[in-house]
Amino acid sequence: MVDKKKKRKGITSKAKKKEAKARAVVRKGRGIVRINHRNMLTIQPEYMLEYVREPLEIAGPLAGEVNIEVKVHGGGFMGQMVAARSAIAKSLVEFRGDEKLKKRMLAYDRMMLVDDPRRVEPKKPLGRKARKKRQLSRR
Repeated sequence: MVDKKKKRKGITSKAKKKEAKARAVVRKGRGIVRINHRNMLTIQPEYMLEYVREPLEIAGPLAGEVNIEVKVHGGGFMGQMVAARSAIAKSLVEFRGDEKLKKRMLAYDRMMLVDDPRRVEPKKPLGRKARKKRQLSRR
């Protein structure tokens, strides 16, 4: 009889930004963060790495005790990074269950724990985009 490995479960959280959707799973580990199976440290440009790393810095020593696996799809690269950052923050708060950590994140940036409800407005007839209309000709 073949022994099947038990799937290690963790805390899962979801986040959205425009069309980008991210799912983060937090498990006990050594502080490794992967986004779409790639190490987080490979993110380019550098300012986006700092942006995604913010919830880990706020969490402090907790970030070194857990492994985080994030899967992101849809949208553009910036929307994906915002969604990944939000998913990481939500999963850390849920994993710790600490009200102080939640308050610290909300005080730093509310968008870490609250999804952005704004979406792209659909295009309307007689226009080139959602609001832009064709220029009127007077002659």
